[in-house]
Amino acid sequence: MPSQKVRTGRRLSVNRSRLVHKIGYALRHPGRVAPHLRRSGRDAWLRLRHRDHVAYYRAVMASDAARNPQAAVGSRSQERWLALGRMQFDYLKSHGLRPEHRMLDIGCGNLRAGWRFIDYLDPGHYYGIDISPDILISAKQTVVTYGLQDKLPHLTITKDLTLDFLPSGHFDVVHAHSVFSHSPVEIIDECLAHVGRILAPGGHFDFTFDRTEGAEHHVLKEDFYYRTETLVALAERHGLRARFMEDWESLPHGQSKIRVSRAEGRDEQVADADAAEGDAGSEAPAAEERPTS
Repeated sequence: MPSQKVRTGRRLSVNRSRLVHKIGYALRHPGRVAPHLRRSGRDAWLRLRHRDHVAYYRAVMASDAARNPQAAVGSRSQERWLALGRMQFDYLKSHGLRPEHRMLDIGCGNLRAGWRFIDYLDPGHYYGIDISPDILISAKQTVVTYGLQDKLPHLTITKDLTLDFLPSGHFDVVHAHSVFSHSPVEIIDECLAHVGRILAPGGHFDFTFDRTEGAEHHVLKEDFYYRTETLVALAERHGLRARFMEDWESLPHGQSKIRVSRAEGRDEQVADADAAEGDAGSEAPAAEERPTS
């Protein structure tokens, strides 16, 4: 399995957007040239039709999901789909995920890991959101396939990451696997600006990202590569504490992981605000009871 030392080698300094890299890659992998050109043409057409990134990537997902929902979430086969989901589940469980926890899965996709979380968590404790209606249709089929209807998972489409429709201080675990790897920095910043509000005291937000130790860049505006310190600084700017998860680096996955939690003092501020809101509510007159027929 890849170690931290391996991941800090040449691969992390490569700029995949440079022409010289593309030429070298094409020479090494000639069979991938035609598929890449087809994807480039499709993506250029979609960018012309959809100017903002969320609308553009929603169209990308619709196109990919129409061909293969598993490939749309980055899995080349059913075996790989199951293995990647298992890896995510085992990691969070080893870090203290319990059945009574409430979990928000950002970019839940077709429930590659989500079906395991749904099965493990208490009924109604899993919330999955995604920008793609097509992939959520596939997610609902996954619920049926694994017989998880009685677990009452929440599966909701979203157009942004303001998380404004979710309650404050509610989620023990927020999870975003392979979401920021497809997001420009403005969307990541939007999420980090709001995720602290929905975290329960002691809760945390885990996200993966494509890491580079060279220049930050993107490929086709689908794959974005960031330096660790950039994302840590973004989190800290919003009053969050962030740390690079070294133990994730030993797992067979190409992305890296950061864990974010509310900085010390934020939990107390949220608790005080909730208490004040509760006191104000207790002073309000009780609503009239609706007569029954």
